[in-house]
Amino acid sequence: MADNARAKRLADLIREVVAQKLLRGIKDPRLGSQVTITDTRVTGDLREATVFYTVYGDDEERAAAAAGLESAKGILRSEVGRAAGVKFTPTLTFVADALPDTAKTIDDLLDKARASDAKVRENASGAQYAGEADPYRKPGEDEDDAAE
Repeated sequence: MADNARAKRLADLIREVVAQKLLRGIKDPRLGSQVTITDTRVTGDLREATVFYTVYGDDEERAAAAAGLESAKGILRSEVGRAAGVKFTPTLTFVADALPDTAKTIDDLLDKARASDAKVRENASGAQYAGEADPYRKPGEDEDDAAE
């Protein structure tokens, strides 16, 4: 079993090699400049690597990029093996990264919260107290009530 530092170094190397190969080495039109490698994770035994990617475009372009990455998996794995120099080249699994979709959902929720806060602020601007402005008793008032 390899240590975590070695797995991290291999994951970083895989990310760089795959990104460079996608940018300059593969002539597949489905894998143009819209594919971005966001993260790579390697198992502890260095046998499997998961490569996370994002695609800028609609669902059709995402599906085309996924098919292009699957077809280029062998070429990319051989490049990783050549660059890494390890005994066993890890198998590559490509997974679409959910980070952009999650970030968009969070941004939408934050916009909704800002709108709600603005509405509450607007309603509170002309509001008045339901009772007195200061509902707390003061030390001198208790003695006056007891004397009467």
